[in-house]
Amino acid sequence: MILYLHGFRSSPQSFKARLLAERMQQLGRAAEYRCPQLPASPAAAIALAQDCIRDCDPAALTLVGSSLGGYYATWLAEQLGCRAVLLNPAVKPPRDLEKYVGVSTQYHSDQPFEFKREYIAELQALQIDRITRPQRYFLIAATGDEVLDWQEMVGHYPQARQQVIQGSDHGISEFAEYADAVLAFCGIAVADGPAPAAST
Repeated sequence: MILYLHGFRSSPQSFKARLLAERMQQLGRAAEYRCPQLPASPAAAIALAQDCIRDCDPAALTLVGSSLGGYYATWLAEQLGCRAVLLNPAVKPPRDLEKYVGVSTQYHSDQPFEFKREYIAELQALQIDRITRPQRYFLIAATGDEVLDWQEMVGHYPQARQQVIQGSDHGISEFAEYADAVLAFCGIAVADGPAPAAST
């Protein structure tokens, strides 16, 4: 099973989440892919993720986390012992998200999004200072990430499998080129050929 954890103010409508969902559907394995809408509260987001995978064998589970979802995926992987794919993951969100305390909107809708000050402490409680068993992790980091520091990402996942993309952006616009490698790491057999781009 794959559980996709989207980023801050994002949703299951994100480009990467939709692309993986379509790829799994094409492979006839749509039932093995989940991407819930995460609440703003980090503690509530973790609780929802744990509920989604409650009956899943960690050996058969891979978490795919984008940006803040990568931070969540790292904490969950350390607790469960499952695999995790990190896509431009946030490494220090208690620091980076301080400036977003307040009300804004979600990226894929006009719905209000409130990030409360107490959520910073919830993020701090999820901090993993050093990963264990790096072979469980696959990091994809873009040097052109305009939001987060790719070098911080690389340093946080030493000895893990790493794909550093020269250029690109925070959303990894060319993610279709890497989708099959992600699925292969998840244990999903894929046919030869590039993954299609998600439809708009």
